[in-house]
Amino acid sequence: MKINFCNLNLLMNDISKLTLSDEELQLVKNSDWILTKRIIIDKVNQLFGDLAENQKVIIDKEKDSLPLEVIKSTPKISKGENYLQLPYLLLDYPRCFDAEDTFAIRTMFWWGNFFSITLHLSGTHKLLLEEKIVKNKKIAELYDFYLCVNESQWHHHFTADNYIAVQQLSDQEFENIIQQKKFIKIAIKYPLNEWEKIHVLLEKSFSDIIKLLRT
Repeated sequence: MKINFCNLNLLMNDISKLTLSDEELQLVKNSDWILTKRIIIDKVNQLFGDLAENQKVIIDKEKDSLPLEVIKSTPKISKGENYLQLPYLLLDYPRCFDAEDTFAIRTMFWWGNFFSITLHLSGTHKLLLEEKIVKNKKIAELYDFYLCVNESQWHHHFTADNYIAVQQLSDQEFENIIQQKKFIKIAIKYPLNEWEKIHVLLEKSFSDIIKLLRT
């Protein structure tokens, strides 16, 4: 029988790619870590549920200064497994998304990285509110917010190509970015070791974002 060594080598290479390292083998035999992950995700889900209730109280107090569709929107919690290969949870409230117009405040838990909260405006919402945000730059500076400088509005990480601290921008640079882009994203993040007080921090930052939208 004639052996095709080329095919055999390819097969061996494929098998070697599937071989587990010692660390991987220990993990695949241990169910505790995956169960712990589920417990943590459940706790974040509960945290976001409680946070949404408090956010609704804040929004209700601002109903005279926000669009009706924003006031009428309802919180939504969603989760995924692969933002840059890591699990995440999102709380969107308020949430008004369509093809052109966005008004959303998104709270995010990103496994291994941070909690964040982001104001996201585009279309008519951006046009209506950008002047107020420019005038309230000092508030954004005071509360350590970041401004998105990316061409895409759908990235959430805080690398230099995506976000820059408002404190690092002159008034003119801040205004130029706000006016020239088709969207506005202003965000703040907190390290995971702030877990014990994260509910308070996120609620405060939500209130601070609302301050940016006041005259």
